Amino acid sequence: MNYFISAIGTDSGKTIASAILVEALQADYWKPIQAGRPTDSDTIRQLVSEHLVIHPERHLLETPASPHAAAAVEEKKIQVSDFNLPHTSNSLVIEGAGGLMVPINNDELIVDMIPRFNAELILVSNIYLGSINHTLLSLEVIKSRGYPLKGIIFNGISTPSTESIILKYAQVPCLLHIKPEGQIDPVVIKKYANEFNYNWNELARKG
Repeated sequence: MNYFISAIGTDSGKTIASAILVEALQADYWKPIQAGRPTDSDTIRQLVSEHLVIHPERHLLETPASPHAAAAVEEKKIQVSDFNLPHTSNSLVIEGAGGLMVPINNDELIVDMIPRFNAELILVSNIYLGSINHTLLSLEVIKSRGYPLKGIIFNGISTPSTESIILKYAQVPCLLHIKPEGQIDPVVIKKYANEFNYNWNELARKG
């Protein structure tokens, strides 16, 4: 199975969530578009078990900006038709760039890429003032496209009133809550991977 990890914005915790899923599911990892260095693939490589496969980016841009802007600076062209799944028989965790509505060119968005990947969406929602609105807007985009949403991962200090209203609207489960950590290292990733697997198995058991 393939899982596409998106978030309600930039720096929401997609890469950490992706590392946790890669470790939990013993899956491959792929970042189709990378803008700027160090790359998220480099970060994942430092956080997960050494035997896990990290596929090369389809577009690796040096400019730390929105993909459409970075590509323009570097005189490159990105389009949805560029993207085909890497060859693997394993589960694949695919990390998006920024949020769903980030442009990859003047006509296409990150959200337009998702049907090419035969993937279920997992949305990362980091908690801050205004995150309810941003999360519900992302959910509205997902629903309007008819994309399958597996669940939500919350990132930040637990705020039950925020989480409950988001989950009520989303009608999908919380797969994990990532709490503030002093540092993120392989030990922390494995801890959350174990928690994710427990939650995953409980959800499967309950049907």
